Amino acid sequence: MKKVSSIFLMLSFLVFSFGASSVMAAEAPVKLGFVYIMSGPFATYGQFAKHGAELAIDEINKGGGINGKKIEAFFEDSAGKPDVGIRVIRKLVYENGVDAVIGLDSSGVASAVAPIMKELKTPLIITHAATPDVTGKNCNRYTFRISLNENQNMKMAAAIAADMKARIWTTIGPDYSFGHQSWEYFEKYLREKKPDMGFVPVSDVAFAPMKTTDFSAYITKVMSSKADGVLVSLWGGNLIDFVRQASDMGFFDGKREVLLTLGAATEVLYTLKDKMPEGLWVGTRYWFDGNDSPENKSFVQAYKAKYDVYPSYNAHGAYAAVKAFAAAASKAKSTDKEKIVDSLSGLSLTLPVGKVTIRPEDHQAITDGMWGKTASDPVMPIRILKPVRNFVGADITPAVSETGCKME
Repeated sequence: MKKVSSIFLMLSFLVFSFGASSVMAAEAPVKLGFVYIMSGPFATYGQFAKHGAELAIDEINKGGGINGKKIEAFFEDSAGKPDVGIRVIRKLVYENGVDAVIGLDSSGVASAVAPIMKELKTPLIITHAATPDVTGKNCNRYTFRISLNENQNMKMAAAIAADMKARIWTTIGPDYSFGHQSWEYFEKYLREKKPDMGFVPVSDVAFAPMKTTDFSAYITKVMSSKADGVLVSLWGGNLIDFVRQASDMGFFDGKREVLLTLGAATEVLYTLKDKMPEGLWVGTRYWFDGNDSPENKSFVQAYKAKYDVYPSYNAHGAYAAVKAFAAAASKAKSTDKEKIVDSLSGLSLTLPVGKVTIRPEDHQAITDGMWGKTASDPVMPIRILKPVRNFVGADITPAVSETGCKME
C-alpha cells in the first residue's frame, strides 16, 4: 500500500511539474528589441518611435498577445553611431534573447547593422533609415524595411521638381550616405524626366556634418550659387537649426524653389510651429491626415489621446513594424526566427498609411507615398500639408532588377 501511495505521489508530482512547465512556457513573452536614436539632437525621433511601438504593443497585448503570448519590449540607444548600433543589437540578441530587432534611424547605422543580421540569424525590420543599399546591393534574408526608402522618396521629389520653374538645382544635406544618396537619386530621376535640367557640380553642393549647429556658411554657399532650386535632405535637429537660420538669412525669399525631403516630420513641425515657412514642398513617409481609413483614424485618435500630439512617420514606422511582426507570427503560428523571416517575406497588411506589401525579392515595402505644401491652419498647433500630392507605391518603387539585390 505504501508502495502504491509513493508511486501515486511521484506521478502526481511529475504531472504537476509538467503542467507547470507547460504553463510557464506558454506564458514566456515574445521579446522585441528596439534600436533608435534616444539621445542628442535627434532624440525626439527615437521618442516618437518608442511611443508608436508601445501603442502597438499595448493594443496587441490587450487583444491576447501574439499566439497567446504577451510582448515584452527592450529599447536601446544607437546614438546614431554604427559601432554603437552593432553593439546594442548584439546585446539585444545575446543577452535579452529578442525574437526580432526593430528600428534604426540613421542610414549609416543601417548599412553597418544589416550585414550582421545574417550572423545573428535574427529578423531586422527597419522603420526609418532610408538607404536603398540594405534592400539593394547589400540585401539579405534577415533584413526587411516597412517604410519608404530613398529611391521611392526621391522619385516623388523629382516628379514635383519637374513641375517647378527651377532649371538649375543644388542641395544641402547631411555629410553621410543619406545626404549623398538623396542627391544622387534626385539627379538621376529628375534627369529622366527633364534631360535638359541643370545641376551644380558635386564640388559646389553643401554637405554638413551631423554635428553641425551653425549652417550659415552652407546657406551662404547655396545662396551664392547659380541654382534656382534647392533639395534639402537635412533632418531632425539639423533641419530645425537650418530652417531657423535660413529664415533669418532670407533663404526663403521666393527667389528659389525649395524641397525639404523630410520636412513633414511632426517632430520638426512641433518644434518650429509657425517658424516653418508656408508654401514649401515637404516629404514624409506617413502623414497623420493623409487618409480617412478606419485604421488611420483609430491610430491617430489613440496616439493623440495617449501622448497629446499627432503621430509622426517615425511613430507610424515603429507601430507598423510591431503589427507586421505580429501578422507574420500569426501567419507562421510561431515566433521561431526562421519562420518569422519566411512569413515576413511577401507579407501584405493594411496599416494606417494604407496597404503595405513587403516585396519578397528584396524585402522592401511597397507603400504609397505623399508630399505636400506647408500651410497654416488656425485650429492646428503645427503646419499642415495643403495641397497634398499622393503617389502610388508601385509607381515610385524601382524594379528589383534595378536595386542590385540578389537575395540568398
